[in-house]
Amino acid sequence: MAYRDGMTSIQPSSSTVALAARWSTLAFALFLVGSYSFAIAGVMPAIASDLDSTPTLIGYTITIYALVIAVFAPVIAVAGSRISRTTLMAGALGVFVVGVAVSAVAPTFVVFAAGRVVAAIGGAALIPTATAAGAAITPPALRGRALAVVGIGFTLATAVSAPLSSAVAAGSSWRTPMLGIGVLGAATLPVILLLLRRIPAERPVSIARRLSALRDARIVTPLLATALVGAGFNLTFTFSAVFTGYQGTELAILLLAAGVMAVVGNSVSGPLTDRFGNRRVGGVFIVLDVLALVAITFAGRGFVGLAIGFMVWGLAAFAALVPLQHRLLTVDPPTASIAISWFSTALYAGIALAPLTAAAVLALDPGGATIPVAAAALTALGFLAFGLGFVGLKRASGAPAMPSEQTVGATTDAS
Repeated sequence: MAYRDGMTSIQPSSSTVALAARWSTLAFALFLVGSYSFAIAGVMPAIASDLDSTPTLIGYTITIYALVIAVFAPVIAVAGSRISRTTLMAGALGVFVVGVAVSAVAPTFVVFAAGRVVAAIGGAALIPTATAAGAAITPPALRGRALAVVGIGFTLATAVSAPLSSAVAAGSSWRTPMLGIGVLGAATLPVILLLLRRIPAERPVSIARRLSALRDARIVTPLLATALVGAGFNLTFTFSAVFTGYQGTELAILLLAAGVMAVVGNSVSGPLTDRFGNRRVGGVFIVLDVLALVAITFAGRGFVGLAIGFMVWGLAAFAALVPLQHRLLTVDPPTASIAISWFSTALYAGIALAPLTAAAVLALDPGGATIPVAAAALTALGFLAFGLGFVGLKRASGAPAMPSEQTVGATTDAS
């Protein structure tokens, strides 16, 4: 029996363990890309001092990194459409490793920033390919679980990269965690080639065809929701020291608490989405995200209240991402691979938006106490955008909208 979903036709794995190993490999690759994105947050002053720069300039490389991924992901998806996913992922990881190595040994800020750009180009190719590959090797009824497992790599990176890089650098240099990411990336290359073989290339799709998917409001709305929810999360995460007033150990505890619960949220969201559908699960967790950010605002600088708020916020924010991806995969099965290829663009556009939003907020509120309020507003807009995709909107071509509670399992077809 084969499963057909408009992306590829696959045979279900004969071994659940083998399938889990393949998911885990994809997750670890995304963990490395995500770690490199967030790791510098924990060592920004050290990098700035060593490269005769400023923490502000070093911080802007986070935005540059995110923008390059957002812009290049769809371009590379088109350019690499004739290449097998296995080859594309291995090549992308190789480029990423080179960029990480360049930045790790950089003697100047310019070289450091250039290494970040090279690594981002590798990440731009790897993220959507790995996400699509996770879906392609999985029977449709398990897609939610696959997205959760693969996505947990990015979640773990958010949870541990900044505090871990800070701890490692404290005993050596900021270059050590950077080199560590590069070494782990190089070690992952042969694992990808071994475990992720025979993942077929997508049918070639032109840039015009990919862009045409953005004329479908049912695809645009979850993408917009992804960008807004991502912006809300990264605004809170990146500038948590500003509005909490905590530094060092206390701040690390708050971020670690949020990160651990993000892993929990990511883990439970997949099965819940498979069972209850993306509309219900996505809506519930996005609303919970908003409420948690409001609670953080009212907690002020009380550590216990902040810790509870951070835990709920971390869980809800990452639990919301799985149903958003699930919606992209199921809204129009024949174009599912095209829709999901835009997810990383939307997510990293949100990451890039966060520092710009923070600058606007801090201009009006130098103390930064209203940062969680701004994050809650962005996330609430994300909820509205997600909901708009379920109110009978139609494609530009006039095709009727899909049922709001369609689950992945509904795409199964025996042959």
